[in-house]
Amino acid sequence: DPGRRPDVHRDHGVARRILAVVTDDRLHDDDQLKAATDAVLAEPVDITVITTGQGFRGWVAAAREWGVGDELLRRFEASTLLVRGPKAKGAVRGEGLTEAWSAPEETNAEMLEHLLARGVAGQRIAVQLHGAPLPEFVGALTDAGASVVAAQPYRWLPPLDVDAVVRLADAAIAGEIDALAFTSAPAAANLLTLAREQDREEPLLAALRERVLCVCVGPVTAAPLVERDVPVIQPERQRLGALVKLIAAELPNR
Repeated sequence: DPGRRPDVHRDHGVARRILAVVTDDRLHDDDQLKAATDAVLAEPVDITVITTGQGFRGWVAAAREWGVGDELLRRFEASTLLVRGPKAKGAVRGEGLTEAWSAPEETNAEMLEHLLARGVAGQRIAVQLHGAPLPEFVGALTDAGASVVAAQPYRWLPPLDVDAVVRLADAAIAGEIDALAFTSAPAAANLLTLAREQDREEPLLAALRERVLCVCVGPVTAAPLVERDVPVIQPERQRLGALVKLIAAELPNR
């Protein structure tokens, strides 16, 4: 995220490039988000699943623009509220709500396992999606007998400056980059997708597998790389500061 902590590497003597590999589009005027909100308000939900703080805040902000923000929050409050991690928890608590459970490892898979273990047959579940649909997640709940309302407050889009991302891939291929830090799964996935579209996928993957240190803030972020057999390292705590410290510790050893 180019807007966050621009001096974060300066004290470690690292020459850095900060680049947005993905952008997000808030869907405040989206008909589908409005329809999902109306569906949640139409009748009570038993369980509300919040996957991201950004998404939760965006959903509530959109509801307020439509004049139903307080009503939506009351609906959430009356349900069992599950969150995926600290950012979602912070957003929920920022609106005066309290979660019933938070996923310790901050993954969708963990949330789904928790839901299926408790049993969801006959339950009405509101799921706040993040930047992309979650067909496996929603489908598994539906198959288990739940009625699911999925709300997507924003979506991931390709970066605004595609040429800059191509230059980043070329620099990695040319051996000009020692490490790449990833803070979101869409960023990792987009880099590989753009490399494929620009006929650079195989040389980029070779560079990431053999030479470039790939550091991810957590397992969700790492997944697109791991799926392509790219070695990654992750900090013990899924935080930006911990990621920077890990890079500073690992780079001198390479």
